[in-house]
Amino acid sequence: MLVRFWGTRGSLPVAAKADAIRAKIARALVAANGHSISSQDQANAFIDRELDFASSSTYGGATACVEIESGDSFFICDMGSGLREFGLSTIKRCADGHARIHNFFQSHLHWDHIMGFPFFVPAFDPAAKIRIHSAHPDAEEALRRQQEEISFPVQFNWLRASIEFVAMTPGVPIEVDGLTVVAEKQQHSHDSFGYRFTDAEGRTVVFSTDSEHKVDDMKDEAAFIEFFRNADLVICDTMYSLADSVSMKEDWGHSSNIVAIDLCHEAGAKRLALFHHEPTYDDEDIQRMHKESIRYEELTREGSALEVLCSYDGLEIRL
Repeated sequence: MLVRFWGTRGSLPVAAKADAIRAKIARALVAANGHSISSQDQANAFIDRELDFASSSTYGGATACVEIESGDSFFICDMGSGLREFGLSTIKRCADGHARIHNFFQSHLHWDHIMGFPFFVPAFDPAAKIRIHSAHPDAEEALRRQQEEISFPVQFNWLRASIEFVAMTPGVPIEVDGLTVVAEKQQHSHDSFGYRFTDAEGRTVVFSTDSEHKVDDMKDEAAFIEFFRNADLVICDTMYSLADSVSMKEDWGHSSNIVAIDLCHEAGAKRLALFHHEPTYDDEDIQRMHKESIRYEELTREGSALEVLCSYDGLEIRL
């Protein structure tokens, strides 16, 4: 299994501003003082060796879209704005020029998680097959509504791919093109659903975004400990710091890095990917949260180590 992150932001897409790019360049120039850099290769080597991620790169700005590559089908979690780039990549990856079967699994229907679908190029390909799995009975209504003429110039009925909506029942596993998938209901406005994907070798990825976990209500989190149990990778909503999640933004439907680590420790998960980054956080803020998360994991570890990753647009994780 190969996991690719096409969009990792929450709520709305963001773009790096000019002053942020300028600050990165300034930090790089200061760090390069005294170094001899006369070629692109030397510059790249310096970046890899001397600069931290926030200075040399960006966590990105597209909203939620994660690909799980397994077998001959694509598995996609959520249709955020990152879906456009994913769609373009599938066309390049398919030798015959047509997209293969696309299996979507939709956490919920808020706009930041469906806004990429009108720009999903394979949906216009009559040779493509799209299956949209959701535990929301109104999934088709939501996708059609955002492409009504008042909101978007291309109506849903104009799409040429074969599009099928598949209703899922939380807690009931289904088999989809070689993967076993089960949905878990989560605390979020209009409900949200996480998904657990397991292949024939037992490798497991959990996608759990837009889910609120409360640090003072962990007894009610037993279901999620089982949901995360022994997962090779948990992609988890960590939009807020713990302070924000228990003060200003309680009941906003999102969680913190601290609670995610606690749940993964209890579940014996192997890796955690911080996900659904707060749109007001810049790269330095996200990097700081990542470092704090790694330190918290070390301080609270009682058994095996939990590897804490920080997702960014373009990250690939092979299991």
